[in-house]
Amino acid sequence: MKRVIAALALLALPACAQDDAILRAMGDEIERSRALRLVAVEQPYFIEYGLDDGENVSGSASLGALIGSHRVRYRLPRIQVRVGDYSFDNTNFAGTAFYSGTRYEVDQFPLDNSYAALRQHLWLATDMAYKAALEGFSHKRAALSSVTLSEQTPDFAKAAPLKHIEPVRAFPLDEAAWLARVRRLSAVFLDYPRVTWSQVEFEGGQSAQYLANSEGTRVCVPEGMINVRARATAQAPDGMPLRDAATFLALDPLRMPSDAALERGARQVAMNLTALVEAPSGEPYNGPVLFEGAAGAQLLAEVLGKSLAIPRRPVSLPGRPIPFSPSELEGRIGSRILPEWIDVVDDPTQKQWRGQPLFGAYNVDLEGVAAAPLVLVRKGVLKDALLSRQGVKGFPGSNGRARLPGSFGAKAASFSNLFVRTAEGAPAAQLKQKLIDLCRERGKPYGIMVRKMDFPSSATVEEAGRLFAAGAQAGVRPVSVPLLAYRVYPDGREELVRGLRFRGVSVRSLRDILAASEETYVFDFLDNTAPFALIGAVSYVTQASVIAPAILVDDLEMERVQDELPKPPAVPPPPLL
Repeated sequence: MKRVIAALALLALPACAQDDAILRAMGDEIERSRALRLVAVEQPYFIEYGLDDGENVSGSASLGALIGSHRVRYRLPRIQVRVGDYSFDNTNFAGTAFYSGTRYEVDQFPLDNSYAALRQHLWLATDMAYKAALEGFSHKRAALSSVTLSEQTPDFAKAAPLKHIEPVRAFPLDEAAWLARVRRLSAVFLDYPRVTWSQVEFEGGQSAQYLANSEGTRVCVPEGMINVRARATAQAPDGMPLRDAATFLALDPLRMPSDAALERGARQVAMNLTALVEAPSGEPYNGPVLFEGAAGAQLLAEVLGKSLAIPRRPVSLPGRPIPFSPSELEGRIGSRILPEWIDVVDDPTQKQWRGQPLFGAYNVDLEGVAAAPLVLVRKGVLKDALLSRQGVKGFPGSNGRARLPGSFGAKAASFSNLFVRTAEGAPAAQLKQKLIDLCRERGKPYGIMVRKMDFPSSATVEEAGRLFAAGAQAGVRPVSVPLLAYRVYPDGREELVRGLRFRGVSVRSLRDILAASEETYVFDFLDNTAPFALIGAVSYVTQASVIAPAILVDDLEMERVQDELPKPPAVPPPPLL
């Protein structure tokens, strides 16, 4: 009995409290740093200490065999010092975090709550961040000395101090049971000889997120998550690589789907790949596309949701421009971006929807700003954007959406629970018939229906890079590829095709949404700052949900993937059973 209890209490962390040793050390070191008066240099006007204090357990298996397991206890600090003032400081510059001088070596953040060790680490890390801030501030001022600015947007928005302390709860995770579960799930692929590679992974973790800043904000909030992912690849007879994945996410193990549901998900991945191997290659297409079920939410998450965050172009050194991708929605407040019968609301305070827990809920963002509902689109018109405390022209300040570490000293904004609501929904079956009717009216032999997008993408880094480069050459921001696309013929027959990707899909394409289903689908995923939210490309992720209908979009263009195809293996695979 003692062994079981120990396993179930595996990820229990110390509870946050007002006199927490970490928050006390952070606060005391901030006050000491602020009290310093150094001669002939800029004083820090803002200091922020963030810390992720957690423990993770993970494991992976292939074809019934465990191939790896890890247990990690970690504390990951984030130290920021700003010099100058709110209107103009060292951030939003190419050299924001760079320091060219000698520095003290800072050890890893202490795992024990030793007040002296915590203060020592914070002191040395602050010293390094302060020196980098001074150097960045000097270089930024020099870079702008020969430039005339018509209007100076403040670099950092003010925010009221917040004190928000939540107790950290025990995270019941039986490590041995989950390792056995991934073994069993991975053995599902033994039944599918067309699958050339497969892997099932799980990761469970709990953390406490600390934040203290010189404005008086003190935050400690618990975070927990468990993630099970089944991935697999295959190869078509012509050499085309194929892939599919299924991901299951929950805020704690007790909310995960049953073993039977997990097995169905893994088996569906294998069945999809087997069908894709036998499917014909798709042909170029231009016309209406139906995004059925969760595919509609996936498209809206990637194309609309990611564009609702408005990044700011950083200052660069003369003659050294920085690659920068602005949001398509920059400067479009008050413009129609969707049909007038669609509203969009981001609501991090919504904990569940129709009895289902919502994955994207949170109380406080990474900058210590409290979460609140935000109307982004009303009757098709853009009303607001996702904002952090980074200054953005035309916006007064943060609305609590800083959820990811960003670039050049800023946090990146991201949505939480994105509700896409329609006033003119139709039964899902009618959308398919409308697709058929449109193609018949236009003399097209078939329409296209997508049931699954590759978002977040399970592609390799190399493949994602090729897709992104192809879009950049065409002057468009590429979107992830459809994994399951079907030709829909006038008689209603569906034919799976492979090897298609979209061309020129953007937020403007969403103005051509012709219809939406009255049914709504929930899509949970782990967001990050990589293109296509590429799985595993970035170490820091945040939880998000999209609650949206299926959608029928007019006049989208699809093309065949033109990548060089690898040759099939020279030797056939060994028997799996």
